[in-house]
Amino acid sequence: MAKPDAGKDGSTELDAVDWAILGILQNDATIPNKDIAARVGVAPSTCLQRVRRLRATGVVSSVRAHVDPSRLGRPEQAFIAVQVRPHSREAAEDFVARVGRMPETMAVYNVSGVQDYLVHVAVRDSTHLQSLIIDRLLVLPQVAHCHTQLIFGAPVTTPLRRLPDT
Repeated sequence: MAKPDAGKDGSTELDAVDWAILGILQNDATIPNKDIAARVGVAPSTCLQRVRRLRATGVVSSVRAHVDPSRLGRPEQAFIAVQVRPHSREAAEDFVARVGRMPETMAVYNVSGVQDYLVHVAVRDSTHLQSLIIDRLLVLPQVAHCHTQLIFGAPVTTPLRRLPDT
């Protein structure tokens, strides 16, 4: 069995079996080990060792349940692009901590460009979104500007796949 090794850039090198296991886990992390092993053509013990190694090396960083916000009364989602001022580590960390505690927040991304952060939120409706922005985001001392984009429909996600050899 090939052991994942660190690549030139510090990334973990995986073989075809590791990638096949990752593909399965990314689609459904609840599949029993014996079923994964059968699908990728290795013994269950080998599969378990590989899954454990993928976790130990940080390739698989967590296993979570995907929650559908619309089933919980929050059918509207948006990305709120935020400019933070002043540009300081303290201001940024405080902003992320405050926004991360808001129950509407699903994710916070630090990005490059004109905006500093993208905040992914799930809300009941446009009135809730407006209140979130005006009454809770724009009052934060670090927020200089917000730009909102509504998300239409569910995101189209795909598992991370092996890059072609170059």
